[in-house]
Amino acid sequence: MSSKRSTAAERPPFPDTGSGRPEESGGGRPPEAGAAERPTRPPSTAPTGSPVPASSSVPVGDAPRPAPSGGRRPAVDRDVLVVGGGIVGLSTAYALTRADPRLRVTVLEKEPGPGRHQTGRNSGVMHSGIYYPPGSLKARYATEGAREMAGFCAEHGIAHEITGKLIVATDRSELPRLHALIQRGRQHGIPVRELGPAQLAEHEPHVNGVAAIHVGTTGVCDFPAVADRLATLAWEAGATLRYGAHVTAIDRRTGRGVAVRLADGATLRARALVNCAGLHCDQVARLAGDDPVARIIPFRGEFFDLAPDRASLVRGLVYPVPDPAFPFLGVHLTRGVHGGVHIGPNAVPALAREGYDWRTVRAADLRGIAAYPGTWRIARRHWRYATGELRRSLSRRAFTRAVRRLLPEVSSRDLRPAPAGVRAQAVLRDGTLVDDFLITEAPHTVHVLNAPSPAATAALPIGREVARRALTALAATPSSR
Repeated sequence: MSSKRSTAAERPPFPDTGSGRPEESGGGRPPEAGAAERPTRPPSTAPTGSPVPASSSVPVGDAPRPAPSGGRRPAVDRDVLVVGGGIVGLSTAYALTRADPRLRVTVLEKEPGPGRHQTGRNSGVMHSGIYYPPGSLKARYATEGAREMAGFCAEHGIAHEITGKLIVATDRSELPRLHALIQRGRQHGIPVRELGPAQLAEHEPHVNGVAAIHVGTTGVCDFPAVADRLATLAWEAGATLRYGAHVTAIDRRTGRGVAVRLADGATLRARALVNCAGLHCDQVARLAGDDPVARIIPFRGEFFDLAPDRASLVRGLVYPVPDPAFPFLGVHLTRGVHGGVHIGPNAVPALAREGYDWRTVRAADLRGIAAYPGTWRIARRHWRYATGELRRSLSRRAFTRAVRRLLPEVSSRDLRPAPAGVRAQAVLRDGTLVDDFLITEAPHTVHVLNAPSPAATAALPIGREVARRALTALAATPSSR
């Protein structure tokens, strides 16, 4: 898929005011002579049950490579810069270090630790891939990724469980869609069993439904812990993790790779750049001079936890039959790896890219959302759906009614507010919601422009694919080594 690009002649390079040395960028101690700058300790494991991982290693900078004779600075001092320290960015860095241990890889993350946004704010479900059309990247990577993610968690001692899940029809009008999912699951080779009301009651005695299907390969895991482990593995393989590193400008020069300016004034140079910035991926693409085919419209997903004394109402994972016209799965019930029951999410427009509640408003984000034609077209197309979601956001009673379709015994008193998440949903200019992973390429750059759920499940194969494209981009730029 092509992107509009600006050239060096159209966009003059910004002045070089920083080398990226740790003593200049405020990141860590100066390295020993000739040694690579590394964190003094690997990233820490997130606390058990924490919705957002704890702060990991202190922000660090890369060591400057020795200058060639004559004191002239090399054209690049690293091979790949990965913008974004969520699970996809860290998986990409991990895949790059495995593909070629000699690569100089640096991850730039603006937060003080990994996985602070979509990675650390979701329901923790490893999806089977049953929802996604055959031939789509989501279908391919979710089915492949679920197997790999379970194996990765087992290998590294990360909390996970293959529980299976129920997709439940609460009304006979939903049966045709339920049957279509059965056929799709079989196309994907996913173990699917049809359940009548009596069989449903054996699995989930408190759940209401006229029919259900059991999907055997779905599970749950601790995605923040996975991100932390990927960060550690990439670090151990030689990658540098730089937290608190906010990218403010990107200069791409023909045949010479990219230069990236950080908010602290440091400039980093690389042969290639990978954009895994999630909620900000379209902005990063524009900083690089590209015109992305879609824009990110943030949708907040609000969650509740079931009160501990009522958690016995749910044994495993219970989902409604999804509406194929909208890429959200609806309010579902999730017993997580640490024993609590998560309920949600709904899907409402957020008032900021990181708008985790109604109080968080960012004027610049709102202006960008309002100026994009796709915003108004999606609003006209889905206003009835959006009205219902807004009602459930503003009224706990309305949210409870939605939950009671699946779990009739629940009351509003049983629901405890839980941390919300924001989905980075790519939307085309005509208002179409991008319903598959979207990865594009331009000179010296790879952009991951749509990677919502099931991206956490699929992080390992996505990371390998993005790394493969980055290695192709590297081949077009000579090494300075």
